[in-house]
Amino acid sequence: MSPDPEASWKPKHNPWAVALTVTLATFMEVLDTSIANVAIPHIAGGLGASQDEATWVLTSYLVSNAVILPASAYLVTFLGRKRFYMICVTLFGLSSMLCGLAPSLPLLIFFRVLQGAGGGGLQPSEQAILADTFPPRQRGMAFAVYGMAVVLAPAIGPTLGGWITDNFEWRWIFFINIPVGLVSLLLTHRLIEDPPYLKQQKKNRRVDYIGLGLLAVGLGFLQVVLDKGERDDWFASHFILVTTVVSIAALIALVIWEWRHSDPIIDLHLFRERSFAVGNFLMFMVGFALMSSTVLLPLFMQTILGYTAEQAGLALMPGGFAILMAMPIIGFLLSRYDARWLLVFGLSLLSFALFYMTRFDPQIDFRTAALARVLQGLGLSCLFVPINTAAYAFLPKEKNNAASGLINLGRNVGGSLGISVVATMLSRRTQFHQARLVSAMHHGNSWFDSTLNGLIHTFVARGASTTTATHEAYALIASMVNQQATMLAYVDDFYLVGWCVVVMIPLVFLMKKVKPGGPMAVH
Repeated sequence: MSPDPEASWKPKHNPWAVALTVTLATFMEVLDTSIANVAIPHIAGGLGASQDEATWVLTSYLVSNAVILPASAYLVTFLGRKRFYMICVTLFGLSSMLCGLAPSLPLLIFFRVLQGAGGGGLQPSEQAILADTFPPRQRGMAFAVYGMAVVLAPAIGPTLGGWITDNFEWRWIFFINIPVGLVSLLLTHRLIEDPPYLKQQKKNRRVDYIGLGLLAVGLGFLQVVLDKGERDDWFASHFILVTTVVSIAALIALVIWEWRHSDPIIDLHLFRERSFAVGNFLMFMVGFALMSSTVLLPLFMQTILGYTAEQAGLALMPGGFAILMAMPIIGFLLSRYDARWLLVFGLSLLSFALFYMTRFDPQIDFRTAALARVLQGLGLSCLFVPINTAAYAFLPKEKNNAASGLINLGRNVGGSLGISVVATMLSRRTQFHQARLVSAMHHGNSWFDSTLNGLIHTFVARGASTTTATHEAYALIASMVNQQATMLAYVDDFYLVGWCVVVMIPLVFLMKKVKPGGPMAVH
């Protein structure tokens, strides 16, 4: 019997060179999901638009990114993975240049749509490339390296974006992608190759236009709702209400159509595999916890602790170093222990870090804030690779591309939902706590009377009139109440995210046991 070409196939080049090549593009693409956030005021001012209009720079990227992610596996069968990947890198780099050159907001938004489309096709292809390049015993370590880019990029994106816009110009947050894209394109051309099973896949497939259309409408409108819902007061806005209805209707129709279609653009039948279904949900929640806390922590440090953007970035930096050190160790441990136990440990540590943040107050020092981020980083580093190892271990190899698109979509949508939920809760709970605290601020309350009289005497002693001193005392108490209400709202947010992580722990044991060091298809 002739040897199986699939089993005997090995890449011509060093697998670690391939890993660094795809990780470079991953870092560039994930970074772009967050680097533009802090530049919105500069973009609005530079292009003569309002800040609300300028937020479409973020939304447009996320919308096109969400649509392409699950469709990328389908497109690979028409173009080949290497060709599709190079097209995505080229589109991402070219559209980055056009974003930097955009003379108006509508053109910038259009170029961001193209950039999101290029970026959306990168991650699933990169993960499938790694799964095919490395033998089973090395995949855990390879995806640990890849995971560092996925976790680190959103954490440093806002800080890097702020530094660039403060010291140069907002257009450079897009121009920096050009040299990275060129290097990635060159390395991809020289190092990446398609394995035999991809070359043998059927190429005469008919395009599922209905599925593609429903996917674009459903996910695109969903992303708009999640991104703009809080700013438009959710369902009090006719626009958000209509957009939500359209999104739900399109997604329901998509599920029905794709489930019955013989050649679907999204293979929903993958969710029949229990470990993959649970892993996809766990990755959704990892995205929820990662992105929500990535938004909350810098905001807390700047609004409550009075840190500058640079100081907040420095407080987050030790967490990044913790991830860098822990990821390779996790990759090694996967070859020794059941992935499910690493998941339990990671979820437990992540929830502990979030509950630790509920002890924050306006007087915490720099070390306390940094320690919380380190604990969180260690928890997250125990999740990405083990989730994928357990989720994909029982899927056939030819489903790698389809599975990676779905799990990346889950993480991205989870991140968008997490940001929307914590932003809404922060606003609503601040109002709730303000109402409670203000109701206690009246004459007859011993704390209020003593504080008010003490402040009035202080201001009078500094030379203010009694009337002026009284006004200043009331204003200062109002400021204290607002700060305390906001602080309590942050605590509520940290509790919410922490409990969301805790309830995920029992789900881990619904996944099948993966033999340590055994065959696995990681994404």
